[in-house]
Amino acid sequence: MACTSEFIEFVCNELSPLGGVRSRKMMGDYIIYLNGKCVITACDNIAFVKKLPCIADLMADAETGCAYKGAKEGYILDFRDRHKTIKVISALWEELPFPKSGKK
Repeated sequence: MACTSEFIEFVCNELSPLGGVRSRKMMGDYIIYLNGKCVITACDNIAFVKKLPCIADLMADAETGCAYKGAKEGYILDFRDRHKTIKVISALWEELPFPKSGKK
């Protein structure tokens, strides 16, 4: 099952206080960008983030999974705790690089 446009709109709205949010459709699923950096992979209406040390404590109780076959395991974001979601995405944004294409 691919992501619904309603789910992607919801995720983008949740992240909007952090800056410029955009989504890019990729084979039925989506990549969510925040201020030019890829912060979320959304598949089957589930938001996955990279498992990085900077968010390990915040996501210690989070479910994990793979966005698609062959993908690395990631944390699954739970949007019920908006404050935590904002903290996780903010911490990730600080650690993640801009895409190599130079788009910001």
